[in-house]
Amino acid sequence: MGTKLSVSLEGASTPETAPRVDRPPTFDPQYGFERPRKVREMKATWEEMEQWKLKPAQRDYCAHHLISLMKCQTQNAPFAGHACDGERGAWDKCEYDDHIMRIKEFERERRLLQRQARKEATA
Repeated sequence: MGTKLSVSLEGASTPETAPRVDRPPTFDPQYGFERPRKVREMKATWEEMEQWKLKPAQRDYCAHHLISLMKCQTQNAPFAGHACDGERGAWDKCEYDDHIMRIKEFERERRLLQRQARKEATA
C-alpha cells in the first residue's frame, strides 16, 4: 500500500531520519514501554520449511500457518479450495498482522530517529 514508495522518497529527502529497512532497529525494542514487550519467535523449524520447500519470502513468522495450509491442501486435493478455508484464513490473518506490526515498527523507528535529530539540533 505504498510503503516502498514512501520509504524511498523519505530516504532520499531526509536520509538521516529515515529508518533502514535492511537493518535491525537502532533503538532498544523496550525503549518507551513500561512493561516488557513479547519477543516474537518462529514456530516453524528450518527443517519443516525445507521439507515443504518454502520460498525465502515465505519463511517468516507465519510459516507455521502456511505449512498447515499446504498440509491441508495435500490431504484434500483436488478439492482443497473449500476444505482448507480455515487454514487459509489463519495464514492470511497472520500475514496481515505481521505486515501491520512491521509498519508500526517502521513508524516507531522513524519517529525515534526524528526525535533524536531534534534533540541533537537543540543541543
